[in-house]
Amino acid sequence: MNRAALYFTAPGLLEIREEPLPSPPPGKVLVKTLLSAISAGSELLAYRGLCPPDLSLDESIPSLQGKCTFPMKYGYSLVGRVTALGSGVPGEWEDRMVFSFQPHASAFAAAVEELLPLPPGVSPEEALFLPNLETAVNLAMDGRAVIGEKAVVFGQGLVGLLTTAVLGMHPLARLLAVDRHRLRREASLQFGAGAAFDASDPNLAAAVMDGLGKEDGREGADLAFEISGAPEALEQAISVTGFSGRIVIGSWYGVKPVRLNLGGAFHRSRIRLISSQVSTIDPEFSGRWTKARRMALV
Repeated sequence: MNRAALYFTAPGLLEIREEPLPSPPPGKVLVKTLLSAISAGSELLAYRGLCPPDLSLDESIPSLQGKCTFPMKYGYSLVGRVTALGSGVPGEWEDRMVFSFQPHASAFAAAVEELLPLPPGVSPEEALFLPNLETAVNLAMDGRAVIGEKAVVFGQGLVGLLTTAVLGMHPLARLLAVDRHRLRREASLQFGAGAAFDASDPNLAAAVMDGLGKEDGREGADLAFEISGAPEALEQAISVTGFSGRIVIGSWYGVKPVRLNLGGAFHRSRIRLISSQVSTIDPEFSGRWTKARRMALV
């Protein structure tokens, strides 16, 4: 049988190609895709040709081992139904609804270790959000939010909104959101933010600082997250983070340059910039946490 697969062939250009898809080999299953989610962050970088060409698409995902060079297949959130079993695969996998980290395609073959059966009560549409929610959980873990802290989330796209929702479960003193789009700001309030601010406001820093308050004697955020994908947002995050604060950088800027003013308040503020990426777990947690445990939580 054949399958249709989506290829990124040049900046801004896509092709759907027919490919042969043989019967599943031993230990693997064939899955027919029902839904495939589009990543508006990493995938848009690939589509625009802005990811570093010497970088692997994702070293932790077997289906994304290639480099960020055209032509390539990309995508990482598929839900489908198992339609055929290779030898040695238990019969219980037949007709199962599963999630998998796979590029966009109408069908695929994968080892059962690469599949996550949908938990009871989770719809196929909801399951598409698993990678993004895993990223949000990873961001929250890397930020190590402490009771009573003040936090700001820059960027209220899909991952930003989910991060706001996860942080909203923490007993924070303040949780603020920043985004240039009104509908996203409104959504962030529903997801747990106490207030939301327009990223394009020339007086953004002053507005956020006012929203954080200083009735406790401390100015600025204890914790900030930069998840907008916009390099200038990192400068904004630095401007509202207080002494010894933490900034977790979840954005992947690709080849976009990041220009920061580190000669001002940052120099004396002991602010920590923390790189966060969902493919791995912070070594500080890895003695107790595995990716399987984190995904079970998600």
